[in-house]
Amino acid sequence: MGRMLMTRLTQLTNFLAANPHAIACELTSVRGSSPREQGTFMLVGPADLFGTIGGGALEYMVIEHARRLIANGKAEEAMDVPLGPEIGQCCGGRVEVSLNYADADMRSALAARIAAEDAALPHVYVFGAGHVGRALAQILSLLPVQLEVIDTRREELDLLPADIAAHAVAMPEAVVRSAPEGSSYVILTHDHALDFLIAQEALARTDAPYIGMVGSRTKRARFASWFKTEGGDARALEQLVLPIGQQGLGDKRPAVIAALAAAEIMVHIGQREAEIARARAPRTKGAVIGR
Repeated sequence: MGRMLMTRLTQLTNFLAANPHAIACELTSVRGSSPREQGTFMLVGPADLFGTIGGGALEYMVIEHARRLIANGKAEEAMDVPLGPEIGQCCGGRVEVSLNYADADMRSALAARIAAEDAALPHVYVFGAGHVGRALAQILSLLPVQLEVIDTRREELDLLPADIAAHAVAMPEAVVRSAPEGSSYVILTHDHALDFLIAQEALARTDAPYIGMVGSRTKRARFASWFKTEGGDARALEQLVLPIGQQGLGDKRPAVIAALAAAEIMVHIGQREAEIARARAPRTKGAVIGR
C-alpha cells in the first residue's frame, strides 16, 4: 500500500476550486533576457497564486494589475514591460504579458496542459526513508520530477510529509524492473545487501540518467567486487555514483548530503535531456562532419 503524490494538477484543481474569479497571466513574448521563457503562466486570485512568471518587480506588477482587473470585473488586458531600471529589474529584456479571465474553457485547457507536463516529468525513485532519504525526498518534492519513496518499513515512510508519494514494498529491487524508461534511482536503505540488489537491477538498465548509492569508497569497492562476482559488467559500474553528493565537502549531516545529491541528480537528468534533444534535432543542411 502507498500514498499518491500531490501533483501540480491537484494543486491547480484546488486553486481553481478556491478561486472562482482568477486571472491567467502568460508571457506571450520575450525579447532579450527574462526570468522565465515565453509561454510561462501563473494564475492570480484575489488572495492566492498558482505558479510564477519569475518573481521580482515584474511579477509584483502583474499580480497587482491582475487583482485590479478582478476588482473591476474586467476580462482581459495586455502589458508590455521593459525589464530594466524603469521597474527596478536588471534582466535587460522586454516581455509582453496577456491577462485573461480564467473562464471554464481556459480552466480546462490549463488543466490539460498541466496534466501533460506532469506526465512528462522524469521519475526519481528514492529507496530508503531514513534520515538522508527523508531529507532528500523533501528537497526533490520541490523540483520538477515525479518522486516516489520506497522502503520495506512502513513506520519510516509514515515520517514523510503527507504530500510525498511513498510505498511500502517487500522487494524494492522489483520496483526497478517495472520503472518507466528514463527513471533515476537513489539507493540509501538501512541494509547494505538490499542496496546491492537494487543497484544491480538499476545497472542492468541502460536508460537511467542517474544511479546513486549512499556510502563510502570502501562500500563502493565492496559493491564492485560483489557485482563482478554476480556476473555484472564492469563497465556498468561507471554509471554508479557512490558516494552520492560528491562535491568534496566531506560533510556527513543528512540534510547536507541530501542537498548535494539533489543537485547532482538534477544535473544528470538535465544532461540526459540535452543529449536526447540534440539527437532529435535535425542536422544542419550542408554541415561537414568531423570538422
